[in-house]
This record gives sequence, C-alpha cells and structure tokens, in this order.
Amino acid sequence: MRSFTSVEHRIDERAHRYLDDAPASGIRSRLIEFAVFGLKQAWACIFGAALLAVILAGRLWYPDEAALARNDFLTLAAVVIQILMVVTRLETVRELRVIVLFHLVGTVMELFKTDVGSWTYEAEGFLRIGAVPLFSGFMYAAVGSYMVRVYRLFDLRFARYPRRWVTAIVAAAIYLNFFTHHYIFDVRWVLLAAVVVIFGRCVMHFRVFRRKFRMPLVAAFLLVALFIWIAENIATWSGAWLYPSQLNGWHMVSLDKLGAWFLLVIISVVLVAWVYKPEPPEQSEEDTGTAAVPAVTAER
Repeated sequence: MRSFTSVEHRIDERAHRYLDDAPASGIRSRLIEFAVFGLKQAWACIFGAALLAVILAGRLWYPDEAALARNDFLTLAAVVIQILMVVTRLETVRELRVIVLFHLVGTVMELFKTDVGSWTYEAEGFLRIGAVPLFSGFMYAAVGSYMVRVYRLFDLRFARYPRRWVTAIVAAAIYLNFFTHHYIFDVRWVLLAAVVVIFGRCVMHFRVFRRKFRMPLVAAFLLVALFIWIAENIATWSGAWLYPSQLNGWHMVSLDKLGAWFLLVIISVVLVAWVYKPEPPEQSEEDTGTAAVPAVTAER
C-alpha cells in the first residue's frame, strides 16, 4: 500500500487493534467494510468538509456589521485550514504541490467565468483579484486534496488505464472548452463522448479493509461529480457565490452542472496521475475482481 502520513499511520495501527479480530466473512464483515469505506471517504474529504463548514458558518453566524468582510474571513480561514493540514501532517509536501496547482488552475477559471457573468461573488473585501475572492481557489484545492488523499487511502490501482499523454490532451481540451464555449461552438458533448471512449475500458481497483473491490472508472468519475454538485448546492445556499438564475432567490443548482463537474473531475484525475503514476492491479486482482487479502500486515 502507498504510505500513509505519520498521523494516518497511527490511526491505522489503532484501527487494526480493534478490527484484526473481526470476522472475515458474513454480514458483520460486510458491515465493517462498509463502515471503513465511509470513514476513509470522510477522511479524504477533510479539507473540503472543513472549508464547506466554514462557508456554512459564515452564512449562519458571521455578523453583517463585522469590520472584516465575510469573504476575507473565508479566505483567512481557508489559509489556516491549509496550514493546519500540512503542520499536523494530514497532507504531505508532495501533495501540497498538487493542491497548489489545483488552486492556480481554478483561480484562472474563476477570473474568466466571473468576467463573462457565469456566476458572481459578493463585491466585498480586500483579499480578492478583481471580482474573485481568494477563497474561491481553495474550493478547487479541496477537490485536489480529496483526489490525492483518496488515491493512497484506498491504494487505488487501475486496469487498462489509458496512456497519460492521451488523457493530458483530453484534459487540456476540456479546460480550453470551459473558456472557448462562450465564443465558439460548445463541444462538451464531444468531450464527454471522448472520455467514455478513452476511459471506458479502465477499471479502478481499491482496497477498503481486508477486501479489494473494483469499479468502472467512469462510474467513479460520475459519483465524485455528484458529491461535488451536492456541495455546490450547500455553498450557493450559503451565498459563497451565485449563478445568475439564483440572484432573485436561491434554488437548487441545475443538474446540467453535473456534466461540467464530471469534466472537471477528469482534469483533476489527470493532474493527480502526473504526480502519482497510475499502477496496474496485481494479476490475482485482475483475474478475480474482488479478493480477500490473506494477511492485513502484508498490505500495510
């Protein structure tokens, strides 16, 4: 398994003290696998969950008359969260480099999208570039944080992962289309079809506790996009940003946005794959699909 951070290693050791004697089969075993899966997912989302909690708290409790604008408060809180993630060794320096890249890629997109009116932020605070408060980049960084953390927490392996140079071309085309579709024909449906063709044969293998499972990679993309869409609804309700149709009253974000988030997930995966080269599963996993790990210590 890919190495944990020092904090995660201690958590892993303590968890195994309680779980090593658990039954290896039956309903209780399945319930344990499900619980561990949920806990690992929650741990992978810790950066995004903390940022979303701050955004929600800002909506519910931050005073309107405060000397520090709410957007500036959110930016400073995001910086503190990121520092704590590194100082407490919840993220490695190597992962931080990937997250900073997500931050930069997202901020560039934010500057353009707000300029063309795709969405808007409250015009307040000093910690912003143009109409974009600096905390917005941390929302993309949260996606990057989840991607790099889930990669090692679940020891992800990929059968028939496409060539990385091909995925890089697709990701670049997706990113470019986020800008160019305002001026020329929107090719997102062509890009979605290309993603299905290129990644359609790829199967993701992941370890939860004792067992390893597999899932079509495209299905994993869609699930991540769905959870981002849910978080987006919470963030827009909190007033972090608003789409034009929400300016006269909040309503749920259109399901059409799922396609945009799906494509953004592709960019995220490709960026992470250039730092953590996708590795194939062991031959036994490829043959059986789901395999019990004979010895937990051998996988740790």
